[in-house]
Parts: sequence; structure tokens; C-alpha cells
Amino acid sequence: MLGDVPQTTAPHGSPQPLRRPPRIHRAWFVAAVAFVTIIGAAAFRSLPGLLIGPLHNEFHWSRGTIGFAVSVNLALYGLTAPFAAALMDRFGIRRVVAVALTVIAVGSGLTVFMTSSLQLILYWGLLVGLGSGSMALAFAATVTNRWFTERRGLVTGILTAASASGQLIFLPLLSWLVEQHGWRPASITVALSALAVVPFVWLLLRDHPADVGLAPYGATEFVPKPPPVTGAARRAVSVLFSAARTGPFWLLAGTFAICGASTNGLIQTHFVPAAHDHDMPIRAAASLLAVIGVFDVVGTIASGWFTDRFEARRLLAVYYALRGISLLFLPMLLAPSVHPPMLFFIVFYGLDWVATVPPTIALCREHYGDDSAIVFGWVLASHQVGAAVVAFAAGLARDVFGEYDVVWYASGALCAAAALMALVIRRRPPAPLSGAESVSPVSPVSAGSPVSPVSAVSAESLVKGADGTDAVTR
Repeated sequence: MLGDVPQTTAPHGSPQPLRRPPRIHRAWFVAAVAFVTIIGAAAFRSLPGLLIGPLHNEFHWSRGTIGFAVSVNLALYGLTAPFAAALMDRFGIRRVVAVALTVIAVGSGLTVFMTSSLQLILYWGLLVGLGSGSMALAFAATVTNRWFTERRGLVTGILTAASASGQLIFLPLLSWLVEQHGWRPASITVALSALAVVPFVWLLLRDHPADVGLAPYGATEFVPKPPPVTGAARRAVSVLFSAARTGPFWLLAGTFAICGASTNGLIQTHFVPAAHDHDMPIRAAASLLAVIGVFDVVGTIASGWFTDRFEARRLLAVYYALRGISLLFLPMLLAPSVHPPMLFFIVFYGLDWVATVPPTIALCREHYGDDSAIVFGWVLASHQVGAAVVAFAAGLARDVFGEYDVVWYASGALCAAAALMALVIRRRPPAPLSGAESVSPVSPVSAGSPVSPVSAVSAESLVKGADGTDAVTR
């Protein structure tokens, strides 16, 4: 069932599968490999918040300096994503992901030999940022778009939850290593974990359903594999310029920047040191982050299910509003021990952690069609830029004010603004049909532009409605 299947060619020249789909479609195995791969990459993202204190104590670097290295990592994580999506179109998913995992392992391994903050920025910020960015959520979007035509929201939620699952798996282990053996064994553990995933990617991951002679999951017709797309960097930039001329892109980028600022940049990076400021043990604070990971899996998968059934922009507004409210209460909940109100915050925040991803990807797909993976890569770049700014600013605020409270309140206000921005995003109306004419499809990256001129439709090519009647007649 997992073996490659050759293809044949039908009389009209389109590749056709040689066999019926197996009982369990190969797409689910590809999604499983992608899930494990993202878990491996998430191991390093579990580490930064645990190392701020140890690095500060050992090297006497300021928290602002360490936060800057984290911000470089987060920014590159996002800025690499759209180019990685284009590279996957050119060289294939399997090659890009295998190289990315290797780069993560090299960068994480080299950190054990660093002696200056510049090396921290180079190894931790540059190398790991580039590697993890090549396996960012744009990777999940590419896999979903190629292998699924049904259950896309659900699969997107599952793959998004993989990052939280990696946090769940590695945070308790890494916090124990840091406390008992120092930060260097923890960094080596991350490097080995990334390398361990490479064989699974190379042996089991496939670039397209046509590689194994299958149609995408839920598709009624076989989809030929598109030829490699050359000029990956040029395509990524051209898609950005086209999308940037539309309003939905800037609203999605703005909301997702706030999403990154209030999750990766703030909670994931600074929650542990902030809790430790209130005399909470590092292992206890790391365990709370791991619990966020547990409920993030539930919340993100549920969000994917909701995205298949409800309007995506309204879901985004609800998610951001609830997140902002929870952040406003956090300064009152931090204490030396874990108490019920803090547990309630952890559960509530975990359910909302990256629940924003499935509806954001759905809106990109709705407005930008075949270019949606690359467009989402640029939207993700804004997510990581927002995370990078807050990762640095929060560390700087801690150095200046001696506490994090002002950062929690500012992030709560930003989430309220994101909720309003999400409601402003316009729905893309379906192309109207009247008389004997049909509107030609709008270019995916020109959503919001004037509708293309209509063209006549012959009697043989009438569009059929969902109920089987001719759309022209209706």
C-alpha cells in the first residue's frame, strides 16, 4: 500500500492511476509523516524559553541580547517559509524537508561550542531559523493542498497541532535536562531528534499523489503531477507583489502578526522566565507550557473541524477576542505555586494557541487559489515578524521595568485589534452566472480586483449546479 505505483496514459494524454485507491488512502500516511516531521522540528522551538535564565547566568548576557537571538530565529522562521513553499514546487517536498531537518540539527549541535552572543545569533538564530522556516506551516499547507480535496480543514488542524505535540513531548524532558545536567545536553537532544526524523521523510514522504498513481483524497478525477516550477525565489516574490495589491492579504498578515506576537514571541519565549520571576520552579513552568501543548492539539483539530463548517473570518474574530481577554488576567495569576485559576488560564489559552491557523489557511485558499500556499507563507512571515518583535521587546521590557506586566496588557489590547481586523475581511463572492454566459475564473492572486470579462459558454459546457441542474438555467 505504501509502495510507488507506475502510471499509464489515457488516450487523451492525461495520466491515469493503474489501480483503485486502497482502503486507507495514501494521503493519510503522508499526513502522518508530515505530522512526525513537524514534531521533530518543534523540539528546538521548545528550548528558547528554558535557556534564557541559564545563558544569562553562565555568560552574563542580558535578556535583551538573548531575546534578540530568539527574534532572529523567529523572523527567519517566517521569512523563509514562502521561499520554501516555492522550493517545494521546484525540487519536491521530500528533498527540501530532509535538508531543512539537517540544518536544524547542525545549528542546534553547534550551540554547545559557542562562547559569544554573536555565535548564539548565528547558530541559534540563523541556522535553526532557516531550517525550521523551511518546515513551517507553509509545509503543512503544501501537503494539504496537494494530497487532499476533502477534509482540508481537519488535516490542517492536525498538522498545525503537530508543533504543539512536539512541545508536549520535549518540554518536560528538556526542562529536566536543563535543571539536572545543564543546557548543553538539552541542545544535543534537539539536534539528535531532528536527525532521527530524516530517514522517515526520505523513505515515506512523497511529493504528489500522482507519484503513487492516485488521485488526491476526496477527488473524483486523477490529477497529473505538475512540472517543476523554476525560479522559486522569483515566483515567491511575484506572488507577494500580486497579493499585496489586495486588501485581504494585509488584513490576514496583520492579524497573524498579532497571533505570533501573543504566542511564539510572548508566551513560548517568556512565560517560563516570567513565572520564575514569581518564584515558580522552572520545571513547573515548563510543565504548564506542556499542558498548553496538550490542549492546543485539541483546540487546533477542533478549529479545523469548525473551519470546514463555519465562516473562517468569524472564527478568527472569536479566537483573537478570547485570547486577548485571557492575557489581561495573566499578571494576576502568576505565583510561586500552581493554583486552579492558573490551570484554567493554561487550558483556556491552550485551546486557543494556534486555533487561528486553519481559518487563516482557509481564507488564503479562498482568496488566492493555487498560490495560497505561497501567500500563506508570506502571511506566516508576518506572524514570525510579530513574534520576533515581541520576543525582543519583552526581554527589553523585563530589563527596563524589572517585570513583564506591561507586555501582557499590551498583547491583550493587540488581540482585541486583531479580532476587529478579522471581521473586516471580505468574503470572496462566487462568480455570478447569467443568461448563456459564465464568468471566467478570477486569477488567484487578484482577489478583490474587478471581475474578468465574461465569455460565452456552449451548450456542451454548461456548468452543473450542486443539485444537478444547469447553472445557466437556474
